[in-house]
Amino acid sequence: MGNFKPLLFLSFILMFMASITISQIEIKAHSCSNTGNYTTNSIYRQNLDTLLSSIASNTQIDYGFYNFSAGQQPDRVNAIALCLADLSVEKCRSCLLNSTRRILQDCPNQKEAVGWYTVCMIRYSNTSIFGIRNDKVLDPVFIWGRKASDIGGYNLALSRLLQTLRNRAAAGDSRHKFAVGEIAATNLDTIFGFLQCTPDLSSVDCNNCLMKAAQRVPNGSMGTRIFSTSCFLRYETNDLFYNTLPPPPPPPPAGSAPSPPMSPPPPPTPGNSSRTIVIVVVSIVSAIVLVVAIFIILRLRKRKIKRTADKLEGIHIGDTTDEISNVETIQFDFETIKVATNDFSSENKLGQGGFGAVYKGKLTNGQRIAVKRLANNSQQGDVEFKNEVLLVVKLQHRNLVRLLGFCLQRTERLLIYEFVPNASLDQFIFDFGKRTFLDWERRFKIINGVARGLLYLHEDSRFRIIHRDLKASNILLDEKMNPKIADFGMARLFQVDETHGNTSRIVGTYGYMAPEYVMHGQFSVKSDVFSFGILVLEILSGKKNNYLKEGEYFEDLTSFVWTNWRAGTATNIIDSTIRVGSKIEMIRCIHIGLLCVQENVSNRPTIGSVVMMLGSSSLTLPIPSQPAFFVDSATNEFNINVTSCECVSVQLSRNDISITEFHPR
Repeated sequence: MGNFKPLLFLSFILMFMASITISQIEIKAHSCSNTGNYTTNSIYRQNLDTLLSSIASNTQIDYGFYNFSAGQQPDRVNAIALCLADLSVEKCRSCLLNSTRRILQDCPNQKEAVGWYTVCMIRYSNTSIFGIRNDKVLDPVFIWGRKASDIGGYNLALSRLLQTLRNRAAAGDSRHKFAVGEIAATNLDTIFGFLQCTPDLSSVDCNNCLMKAAQRVPNGSMGTRIFSTSCFLRYETNDLFYNTLPPPPPPPPAGSAPSPPMSPPPPPTPGNSSRTIVIVVVSIVSAIVLVVAIFIILRLRKRKIKRTADKLEGIHIGDTTDEISNVETIQFDFETIKVATNDFSSENKLGQGGFGAVYKGKLTNGQRIAVKRLANNSQQGDVEFKNEVLLVVKLQHRNLVRLLGFCLQRTERLLIYEFVPNASLDQFIFDFGKRTFLDWERRFKIINGVARGLLYLHEDSRFRIIHRDLKASNILLDEKMNPKIADFGMARLFQVDETHGNTSRIVGTYGYMAPEYVMHGQFSVKSDVFSFGILVLEILSGKKNNYLKEGEYFEDLTSFVWTNWRAGTATNIIDSTIRVGSKIEMIRCIHIGLLCVQENVSNRPTIGSVVMMLGSSSLTLPIPSQPAFFVDSATNEFNINVTSCECVSVQLSRNDISITEFHPR
C-alpha cells in the first residue's frame, strides 16, 4: 500500500502530460483539386502569391474571417480564410501566416485547394467560392481511439448536443456562425462540442454542411474532429478544449475622469524572500525527480509495447496501447461460447473455411452470434488472429461485419461476430436455384455496398486498410440482403499517407489476386480493386472466377468476359436468371469490372472513383484493355501480362483454394 500512492500520483502526472501533448499535436487536413493546374511563373501564381501575402499580413482580421480576390479572369483568384472562433487575434494571425505557406507546399500547382491547419483554414479557387457551400469532408477524420462503454446512451446524448449546437451556429450572423456547449452523457461523462461554419453561408447552408459532417461521426467514439470545406465539427469527452474569451470592456463614457493608477505592490520582506527561494528550489528538485521517474516508466512501457507490437504484422507500435486495452474488454470465456454453440455441434455449423469452421450460437441474453473457430492446424497463426482482432474491433460501417469479441484459451482461438442470417454471397450466386432470388436490384445493391465498405477501409477509416482476401465467400448478407465484408485475418494496416507495401508471403485466394501481388508480392489499395473487379464479374455472370469448361477448352471468367466484350456480345455475360433490370446498367457494371482487373496498376480506378462511377451514369468511363490474366480459348494457353518479370511457372488449379507461403523471386 505504501508504493500505491506514488504510483497513483505518477499516473496522474503522466495523464496530465499526455493530455497536454495531445492538445498540442499539429493536425493537418487538406484537399487539392485536379480541376486545373498553374505553372510557377504564371499570372495565376502571381495573383495567388499576392492574395496569400495579403491574408498573412492583414491586421484587421475581424471575427477571424477573411475573403478577398486578386486578378482578372481567367487568372482571377478567390480566397477565404477562417480561424476557429475561440482564437485570439494574435493566434489567428499566426496560424494564417503559417498556413499560407503550408497550403502551397501541400498543393504546389493546383488552382483550387483547401487546407485546415489545426485551428485555421485557407481556401482558394479560380471559381467563385464566397457564399457557396461545399460539404466535402477532408481526409483524414481525426478520431479518438477510446469507445464509450454505453454506446447507445452516449450516441443519444451526442446527437442531442450536435443538433442543439448546429441550430445555434446556423442562426449566427455574417460575422460569426459558431456554437459551443456541453451535455451530460452516461457514466458521468460530459461531452463538449464546437461547431462552426464560414459566416458567408446562409443559415440553411450552414445547417446542411454541419449535418453532412455529423453523418461522418463514428459510432461510439468519444472524440472526433471533422474538417469540411465550409464547416468544422469537433467534440471531446471530459475535456473542455475550447477557450471562453471574455468580451472586450466597453469604452468609458465621454467626459469621465480616467481611473487612478494602481499602486505598486509592497516590496517583499526578507522572510518571504527566503521562503520563496526554498519553495522554488524544492519545486525544481521535485520536477527533476518526476521527469526521471516518468522517463524510466515510459522506457519500460515502450519496451513492453514494442514486444507486443512487433508480433503484429502491419500494426504500428504507437497505436497498440489503446487497441490492446480495447481487446481486453471484449474477451469471452470459452465455456460461455461452448454453451452458446451447443458444444460446437454439427447442427450449428454454418460453414467451413480455410482457417476453420464457423458456428451459429446464442448467448444467455438471447443475442445471436457467429463464432469462427480457428483450426489447430490453421494457416492463420497468432499474428493473423491478433491482427484480425485489433483491426476489426475499431471498424464501424454498415457494410463491414461487426466483431463482438474473441476468446483465446490454450489451443482454442475464437472470433465472435454479429450473426448475419443469410450466410455468404457465394452460397447464392454460385447456386442456380438460390441465385434466382438475386434479381438485378439486389445484385446492384450488393455491388454498391461492397464498394462503399472498401471505400471506408481505404479512405475513411482511422487507418488505411487493405483487405487482401476480398472474395464472394467473405461477403456476408444480412436479413435485408445488405452486404458486409468479413474476414480480416489477412488485412494489412497503413497510415493514411501510405499507399502500398511488399511481402514475401503471398496469402489470398487464387483468381482474386492481382498480378503484381502474385508475381512480386506487391500489394496496395489497387490490389483490393482488382479483387473487387473479379467479384463484380462473378455477381453479373453467376460464374466462378476459376476455369469454366467450354467444350474441349477451359476458359477463365475474365477471358470469357473479355472475349464477349470485344465481340460486342456483352449480354452473353449476364446471368440468364436475371429477368428484369436495366441492361445498360448491367453492361456499365461489366465495364467497371473490366477496368478494375487491368494489368497496369495505374490503369485501375481507385475505389473512390468506382463509387462515383456506380453512382452516376453520366460519367464517361475509360476504355478497358485486355485483363491481366487471359486464357486464349483457341489455343488453351494461359498468358500473364506482366512485363520484365522473373516469374516462376504457375500450376493452375481448378479448385477454389487459398494460396499461402508462395515466395516470389
